[in-house]
Amino acid sequence: MISENTGKFYIDGAWVEPSTDTTLEVINPATEEAIASIAMGGTADVDAAVAAAKAAFDTWSLSTKEERLTILNKVVELIGSRADDLANVISAEMGAPGFLAKAAQAPTGLMHFLTTAGILENFEFEEELGTTLLVKEPVGVVGMITPWNWPLNQIACKVAPALAAGCTMVLKPSEVAPLNALLLAEILDEAGVPAGVFNLVNGDGPTVGSHLSAHPDVDMMSFTGSTRAGIEVARNAADTVKRVAQELGGKSANIILDDADFATAVGRDAGGMCVNSGQSCNAATRMLVPMARMDEAKEIAKAAMEGVVVGDPSSDATTIGPVVSELQWNRIQALIQAGIDEGATLVTGGTGRPDGLEKGYYVRPTLFADVTNDMRIAQEEIFGPVLVLIGYENEDHAVEIANDTVYGLSGYISGSPERALDVAKRIRTGMMHVNGAQLDFNAPFGGYKRSGNGREWGLLGLEDFLETKAIMGAVAG
Repeated sequence: MISENTGKFYIDGAWVEPSTDTTLEVINPATEEAIASIAMGGTADVDAAVAAAKAAFDTWSLSTKEERLTILNKVVELIGSRADDLANVISAEMGAPGFLAKAAQAPTGLMHFLTTAGILENFEFEEELGTTLLVKEPVGVVGMITPWNWPLNQIACKVAPALAAGCTMVLKPSEVAPLNALLLAEILDEAGVPAGVFNLVNGDGPTVGSHLSAHPDVDMMSFTGSTRAGIEVARNAADTVKRVAQELGGKSANIILDDADFATAVGRDAGGMCVNSGQSCNAATRMLVPMARMDEAKEIAKAAMEGVVVGDPSSDATTIGPVVSELQWNRIQALIQAGIDEGATLVTGGTGRPDGLEKGYYVRPTLFADVTNDMRIAQEEIFGPVLVLIGYENEDHAVEIANDTVYGLSGYISGSPERALDVAKRIRTGMMHVNGAQLDFNAPFGGYKRSGNGREWGLLGLEDFLETKAIMGAVAG
């Protein structure tokens, strides 16, 4: 079900007409055909949304914990009731297979609201420190820019804690996959979010994103996307010295220690990095294996990746669907060709569409072996189902290779638990997964270096939207 409000924006509690006549077609990447047309905003729309958020902040910032919990719990209920609508829209606009959209893409949105409600219930906004009272207060008006790869997940992990903190907000979702955001706006409206607390303006980065980032009445920018775009957001925000939280790119290393169960670890992780067509910032795209066991790892990974079924997202047999757009498809093809040109061993996959798929932005699951860490395919975020195998000589060498990247979002390691933990502590990333451990909605999500700053998800995700005030002399000595 596509929203009837594709030609409007949600501002100050109402669906309003845009200030421009500009529209953009939303393309289904499986068919390369338009499924909707959205309004594209201008600076006047951003100004109206920010003004509404600023006016609403005076009241919402003083709302009680109970009032915020009531709304969060209602949102959880409504997302659950519209789960199929959300999953179907996400599948159509960004290509996720139906099973993934229903089992992960839509449920992650619900889980962030549910998790945030649980954290808020026990959160203390005031703390005594000697004779000083420490007060946690909402940061203010928050501008949010979110991506297309896990669209509802990335919106919910910002909106839920911002609501819980008492902030007001203006969201610019990705114009590539904006339809799920319109459905969420309808849900927030039905849940009773007061007028002006949540606002949505569709548009592109250079127009809407830049104006929102630079706006003097926006107190914080929360951005998820590429490192290149994140730098622009920070640059635009600099003149007003607003807080900037960034969840950016990654090139995560996956270290397979020599005492790991190779059949389990290599097979699991080679197939696993293809999930969502490899379009995850925390995907384990560099697999580091002992040089002496490169051939063994190559065969296991090859079998796993050749078992990935690329096809129509609506088919139950499909493992992965298309990548999101022609732009992304072309970039992935260029990087696969770069790997071939640089002399890496192409084990399976390669350029072009999989056999039998003549239309749609489908990519062949591709495995390179004998890769060195200075190659483009080892350093650049490909954002497709492309895995590289890199050999290491010993544990120290593996750590050196893992850390030899401008990114530091996530990392993976398999081996005996104690040894794996010791190595995990040496990797310069914000997250590490030991022996196939999955993400935890209560754990912070974010990275080091050019993977960004700040943390989303869980308790730290809530605290990212709070300021700390010290009131001296407020507590009796």
